[in-house]
Amino acid sequence: MLFKIALKNLLGARLRTLLNVLVTSFSFFLILFMSAMYDGMLQHAKQVTIDTEIAGGAYWHPKYDPLDPMTFEDAHSVLPAGAQKLVDEKKAFPVLVSQASIYPEGRIIPIIMKGIPPNQNIVNMPTDVLFGYEDFAIPVLIGKGMASESKLKVGDTFIIRWLDSEGTYDANEGTIVHIMDTENFKLDIGHIWIPLNKAQSMLAMEGEATYVTYEKGVPPVQDKGDWIPRDISYLVQDMEAIIEADEPGAQIMYLILLALAAMGIFNAQVLSIFRRGREIGTLMAIGMTRHRVVGLFTLEGGLNAVLSAIVTLIVFGPILWYFGVYGIPLPIDYSEMGLIIAKRLVPVYTIGLVVSTTILVSIIVLIVSYIPSRRIAKMKPTNALRGKVIA
Repeated sequence: MLFKIALKNLLGARLRTLLNVLVTSFSFFLILFMSAMYDGMLQHAKQVTIDTEIAGGAYWHPKYDPLDPMTFEDAHSVLPAGAQKLVDEKKAFPVLVSQASIYPEGRIIPIIMKGIPPNQNIVNMPTDVLFGYEDFAIPVLIGKGMASESKLKVGDTFIIRWLDSEGTYDANEGTIVHIMDTENFKLDIGHIWIPLNKAQSMLAMEGEATYVTYEKGVPPVQDKGDWIPRDISYLVQDMEAIIEADEPGAQIMYLILLALAAMGIFNAQVLSIFRRGREIGTLMAIGMTRHRVVGLFTLEGGLNAVLSAIVTLIVFGPILWYFGVYGIPLPIDYSEMGLIIAKRLVPVYTIGLVVSTTILVSIIVLIVSYIPSRRIAKMKPTNALRGKVIA
């Protein structure tokens, strides 16, 4: 009975109900859309990092810290037996990391030099382009960002200077053989890639490596020595931190949108109680308890959330679907800013996101509907019949 009366009253309000529903559904839409964008950014960053760099995980030399180049000098050794077995079975590949400097056209650029097997096919990198350049002293693979920063192009030569394991500086000529286009800036900016055997020979580190990357689905090895296993969750935590650092700004926007929706429904409830004093008095006079009258007005506010969800599905649903399928083109390339963000961002909608957003909006709407409705419990039927809303 209460539901029928509440629905009838809500539909009878027409314009007031329409405005409340539109504001709430618009807030509903924006919260869903913005949350899905953050989920899409995080998922894309994770996927790109896994495809191009992480694969199934890695084993690190105990002294290796990718954020501290000063550790590279000591972070190398012969592979432990378990990791070497994976490499022999072609389920993993080693990488040797060192500091170096390049001198293109007389300029000096500090870089990280990484030796990688050209025949690896575990991560999505065009390392096979390093094959077939036996006549070159050092064939070099770089990324598009590094090429732009250093003003280098395919065929350009420059001097590479490095410090070998015996503490001796040496130098030779490097030649750009390929420029890769990758979304993972960690493989690009400040990096050059050369064949692993060449790097081991240059650095006097025969058979040594800094870390080993293994393919997906490989179980942990037992004989890993003192090398440290790093799983996917550990290796993508920097991406998660970058996205999470930007979420407070989005949460402030969520609060503003929810406040606007709540304010509209709160004002509508206050106005409704003020204008419908005689109706409230009549309902109490014919035997409806105060709590049922409060419940009636609260239910009317709650139905706003239901109607808003329906309007969001009908009006904004096609928009959400379109962006979810075709994505949102971004005006700039964020990889130059050190972010792995697609040039066309695709929001990711999950059942958990939709359900949690619906519950959150519904609870807030019910609360702001109930707060002004409490005044009804203090009203006397005689005053209500005369149009007085003050107890």
